[in-house]
Amino acid sequence: MASGATSDYLIYSDLADWWPMISPPREYTREAAYLTKVLSQATTSSPDARQRVLELGSGGGHVAVHLKRSFAMTLVDISDQMLSVSRRLNPECEHRLGDMRTIRLGHRFDAVLVHDAIDYIIGTADLRRVIDTAAAHCEPGAIAIFVPDYVKDTFAELTGGGGGGVDEAGRTASFVERTWDPDPADDWVQADYEFTLHTPGGPPKVVRESHRLSAFSRDTWLSLLAEAGLRPDPGIDLHQPAGKRPANLFATRLTRAPQRPAPATQRRPADS
Repeated sequence: MASGATSDYLIYSDLADWWPMISPPREYTREAAYLTKVLSQATTSSPDARQRVLELGSGGGHVAVHLKRSFAMTLVDISDQMLSVSRRLNPECEHRLGDMRTIRLGHRFDAVLVHDAIDYIIGTADLRRVIDTAAAHCEPGAIAIFVPDYVKDTFAELTGGGGGGVDEAGRTASFVERTWDPDPADDWVQADYEFTLHTPGGPPKVVRESHRLSAFSRDTWLSLLAEAGLRPDPGIDLHQPAGKRPANLFATRLTRAPQRPAPATQRRPADS
């Protein structure tokens, strides 16, 4: 299994069509409202235009469905099946198939967001490549936000579950999970999932998968961000009076002029 490739897992490939039932868009409402507040602090190249936001690892578009109300969104994901889910939900957004470690679109954005897809980036070498990708797509002074689920310094084993979405055909899905650390000496943890997929009139289908997820230390994050010219900016307001902000959010601003953009790669049209 290639590290960092969510498309290697069934739930993001052959079973991607179930994603809206497994992780319904409504579950992202509160966090997306907070991310909107942070992203809105990016400078805009044109005062008459909406801020341009690139989301790397956009998955089924369940964060973008909220953010697109405020921003012009470009969505990149390595799984064509997940992009198909997002295209149905977010037809007005630009979709690009690509690997967040290597893609270069040939232009820059007012802000870059890497949500929890960063969890599938295993090893500091690949994390550095993702951070470099984000920096390469930042306008001078742009904001880059990274939201990993797990940071080594604060990781604790957890169990839980979710689901509850329903599609037009009446399909539903639920899951249970256990996330634990097989070896605290390394920088990844393991999530064991059991997905139960319900189709009206048929027996439930149970799918079990174990996912390897990264859990880098804060020092590793901050060091690699600094190498790319992305540094925490105390001027970025992270306060959220209405609730708790994401626990593992790195909000940075590009503090040095980016290099000349690399030629665009993977020029797949949005709806081809």
